[in-house]
Amino acid sequence: MDVAKVALLGIAGVLTGLLFKNGRQEYGVLIGIGVSVLIFAHVGACLGQLKDAVSAFSRAFDGNGEYLGILFKVVGITWLSEFSSGLCRDAGYQSIAAQVELFGKAAVLLAGMPVILSLAETITGFMG
Repeated sequence: MDVAKVALLGIAGVLTGLLFKNGRQEYGVLIGIGVSVLIFAHVGACLGQLKDAVSAFSRAFDGNGEYLGILFKVVGITWLSEFSSGLCRDAGYQSIAAQVELFGKAAVLLAGMPVILSLAETITGFMG
């Protein structure tokens, strides 16, 4: 039922925003941002449940969880960057959206650096 609630919230937000399209457009933008934040908060709550399930799965296979933590960090950075750059684009600030995306890409690269270093160590170990 959560999907239906989020879908109805999105439709209600779009219809309410359309009411202000011809008159006060800034209200439409604010309504869109508010609905987006509400939906993103709901996604965050669902991600918490997903993290618990994946952590339980990882414990079943005696994993140390280091790479799983990096994976969640990278996914969180990606989604947050995409969400905030989308809001910037909707508000008409394409240059700020591009900078947010650029920072998100750099943050993903930095967060994934332990995996890259581990891979490099493994390759050099095989080579001799």
